[in-house]
Order: sequence, then C-alpha cells, then structure tokens
Amino acid sequence: MNDLGELHRLAREIALEAGQLAALRRAEGVTIAASKATIADIVTEADREVEALVRSRIADARPGDGFLGEESGSAESETGLTWVVDPIDGTVNYAFGMPTYAVSIAVVEGSDPAAWQSLVGVVYAPALDELFEATLGGGAWLKGERLRVGTDVSAGALISTGFGYDPASHESDLALVHQMMPLARDLRRLGAASIDLSYVAMGRLDAYVERGLKPWDYAAGALIVTEAGGQIGWHAPDEAGRPMIVAGGPAIFDTLYERTTPAS
Repeated sequence: MNDLGELHRLAREIALEAGQLAALRRAEGVTIAASKATIADIVTEADREVEALVRSRIADARPGDGFLGEESGSAESETGLTWVVDPIDGTVNYAFGMPTYAVSIAVVEGSDPAAWQSLVGVVYAPALDELFEATLGGGAWLKGERLRVGTDVSAGALISTGFGYDPASHESDLALVHQMMPLARDLRRLGAASIDLSYVAMGRLDAYVERGLKPWDYAAGALIVTEAGGQIGWHAPDEAGRPMIVAGGPAIFDTLYERTTPAS
C-alpha cells in the first residue's frame, strides 16, 4: 500500500521549492531556450532548470519511481508509480511576466494516461502565493480550506478555455467557443491548464474546456477537480489528434459535455 501522506508531503515540498526557483528566475529575467512545434510554443531556460530540480529531488527520494515530464521525457517505473510534471505550466504567461503560471506535480499509479489512477496532485502558483493540493479520497485543499466546485449557474456559467498554438487550429477552437456561449455568463482564457482546473475545483470558474492537453497539463489538476466534487470527461481527438477535456461541477457538466460533443 502506497503511503499517500508521504507522497503528498514530498510532492508539496518539491513543488514549493520548484516554484520558488521559477519565481527567482522570472525576477532575474527570462531567456527563451527554444520553440516547440510552433514558434509561439516556447520553452524557457527556467522550464528546463526547474524540471531538472524536480527530477533530481524525486530520484533522490524515490529512485524506483517513474517520471514523465514536459521537458526531459520519461523514465520507466519499477514501483508502479510515476511522477507527472509540468515544471512551468503557462510558459508564455511566465515569459511575458503574467502571474498565472504554476508548477504542476502529480503522482499516478499506472503508465497509460487513459487508465492511470491519480493519487496525489499539487499545483503551486508562486506569483499568486496559492498551492492547490489533493490526495485520492482525501479532498482538495487551498491554505487549509477544503475546496468545493460551484453549484449555481442560474445566470450562466463562467467557462474557461484555451487555444492551440498552431494557427491552423484556431478556426475549430473559435467554433468551440461558439458552441459554449449559450451556456456562458462569460469566458476566460488563463493560459495555464493546471490553474484553470484548480479554479474549477474552488468555484472561481464553473467549467473548463480545451483541446490538445498533454498528460502533464492535467494530471494534477484533474484530481483536484474530482476531489472537490467535480467531474472530468473527454471527447475523442479531432482531425489534428487533439482530445478535448471537459471539467466542471454537477450543475453544468452534463449539459456542457453534451453541447461540446463533436458532430459525428
């Protein structure tokens, strides 16, 4: 039996240290290291440095565990547990000096994102001084307060979404916005999936929908949502291979999921 308390303590400790390093490098000035699939999808030197720190701390404390990170790839697990890490979720926000970026760390059992069980999720937004955390069956928390998803969408739901970096995807992303607007009080675009999901968990947002997330984008945040009483659902990948996540509380989830179901 895995000790969730110990895994949680370690994830929390590493996230705080990593977030402090990210904030320090942000204060010193950001250096763009490379672009990814498109010129708009960037990675900073801080992304790489923060992930190296996280990976080193995990390897020291739990050398048999697996690792899946955005910047440095994967390592097979000998224990059945894998750490899924986004060192700086919201890199573009980070590069532009916006505070909506976070370190996202999850511990999962299994190796397949479609079937693994998240055990621990920690999302630390250092510029906002907020650390969201959850353990399987233990609830979701922020600063000692238990999180609960929102319950009142009578005036419409506050929905967050995102857009792909590839300009070719923008038309379909805007069509998705059009599908959601009849349910919406308003829309938000935060630029960091881990924060979007954490905000759904605490009721700052009613729902979040986006195509094209990677496992490190949602592994921690999805557990935080479900432990706060919310639901997570997926639509099949589109023609560009981008699956769609739908997250929300019971007051909006079913209606939003149905409305965003792609036409067959």
